[in-house]
This record gives sequence, C-alpha cells and structure tokens, in this order.
Amino acid sequence: MSASGGEEIIRIAKKMERMVQKKNTAGALDLLKELKILPMTLELLQSTRIGMSVNAIRKQSSDDDVTSLAKSLIKSWKKLLDGPSGDKDQEEKKKEQPPPAQNSPEPREESSSSNSSFRKEDCAASSENLITSYPRAPSTSDPVRIKCRELLSAALKTGDDYITIGADDEELGAQIEESVFQEFKNTDPKYKNRVRSRIANLKDAKNPNLRRNVLCGNISPNVFAKMSAEEMASDELKEMRKNLTKEAIREHQMAKTGGTETDLFSCGKCKKKSCTYTQVQTRSADEPMTTFVFCNNCGNRWKFC
Repeated sequence: MSASGGEEIIRIAKKMERMVQKKNTAGALDLLKELKILPMTLELLQSTRIGMSVNAIRKQSSDDDVTSLAKSLIKSWKKLLDGPSGDKDQEEKKKEQPPPAQNSPEPREESSSSNSSFRKEDCAASSENLITSYPRAPSTSDPVRIKCRELLSAALKTGDDYITIGADDEELGAQIEESVFQEFKNTDPKYKNRVRSRIANLKDAKNPNLRRNVLCGNISPNVFAKMSAEEMASDELKEMRKNLTKEAIREHQMAKTGGTETDLFSCGKCKKKSCTYTQVQTRSADEPMTTFVFCNNCGNRWKFC
C-alpha cells in the first residue's frame, strides 16, 4: 500500500472515532465509500482500530445504506485474520488438487464441536446473525451484574479478533452473564467464580480459538456459560492431559496387575518392604530394563533404573 493510502485510512479513522464519540453519523456514508476503495492491511486495522468505529457507526446509524456498507467492509476485513494472501493461496491449492475418483468417498471435515476448532467459513456465516439468533439479554440494575457484563465484554475484546469479526461484544457479554445468573439465581461466590473462569479463559493468549468461536457464534453464550475447564481448554492442553492420564493408568496397571511381589525394595515413604515391581524395556534393546516399583502398603510409586 502507498503511504498516501495509509494516511487516508488514518484520517478517516480519526473522523469516524469523533463521530462515534458524538453519536452523530452524518457524513458516514461518504467516509465508508472512501474506505471501500482503499486497500486495507492488518497492521492498519490494528493500529487505527477503525473496525471498532465502523462497527459502532453501523449500530448507531438508521441509514440502511450506511448499515449495509459497514457490514460489507467488516466482512471483507475478516479475511485479514489469515493474512492478505490466505484466500488466494487456498483457491490456488484447490485448483491444483486433482478431482476425486468416482468411487472414492468425499473427504469429511472434522467436527467443530471442539472449542479449539476454528473455521473462518463458519465464522463468516455465524457472526452476522449471532445477536439475532439468541434473545437479547434483559437489562439489569444490579451493580455486581453490570460490572460482570463489562468485564466479560472487555475479555471478548482481547486481541484484535473482535475488530475483524465485528461481533457485538457488549451484547455477547450480557448474554453470557445472563446465562450464568439464570443458573445460580443470585450473585453469590459460585456465580462470581463462574464469571471469573469465563473471563480468564477468554483472555488466555494460548487459546485464542475459544474467544474467536464465542465471538463468531460457533459456541453460543448459553453453552459457553456452562462449559467446564476441560471443555474450554486448548487442543494442546487437552492432548497433554490425555497423555498424562494414559501414563498414570499404565503405571498403575503395571504395578497392580502385572507386577511381582517382593521384599527386596524399601518404600521411601512408609519404609515398608511389601512391594510389587514390574520391569519394562523403555530404552533401546542394549540398555537395561526400567523397574517400576509399587508399595503395597501406602501406594507410593517410583522408578528404579
């Protein structure tokens, strides 16, 4: 992009920001038309935060032309999440791939039930109809609930996804809070802990797909309000927990069912000599076997090489 193009976008961004602050959208249509012909980059989108202003003008304006053009711009900017050449590369790959054989079944996509799975096509289809898909959250005068809604909204705005997705973070935060409140019927510690866990997971820099799926509507506010820590975890963390569980089960089974009782080992905890041991070849064939020992008295386990 030329320097003049970037300067024009910065100029328009400042004007729109003032419009939003004054809640006066007069002249917004002309500015949106200018933006339509200017090439946008992810860097400018992030530095000017113009996506926020365009989305706010869309909500404030009663002009159908302004609303339609703002939606069109936001939709086109969503593609920048994957980089400027992401869509072109995908199209080229599709062209290069040979057509499937007649007798071979068509490939099936993985289920998007996992919170960490995030697909752009689903996001584009869901985000525009997200707020209308669920009843708007009723207003509240409870200061605790109001504060929780604000904190949830702020957590949804972590990073830059909400700018390009164009979701109504305030309404989403209110819907999530409303679902939590309807479960507990009060603002006791259980309610507050539930809200805190939602906020912490939305802000988790290692699990951005959870936030994106909530913003896009792939995960509804009601479902998100009730998700467990395991369900909200990233794919990497789920895999790590799965492997740890398998290892724990394997060691337990070896010690309890496949072992040999002996009094040759002394437990480091209870000092008893009632043990069961199992030997497994965990290294190369020319290395000695690893001995896993289980104390029959206190349940202590250790490895003896």
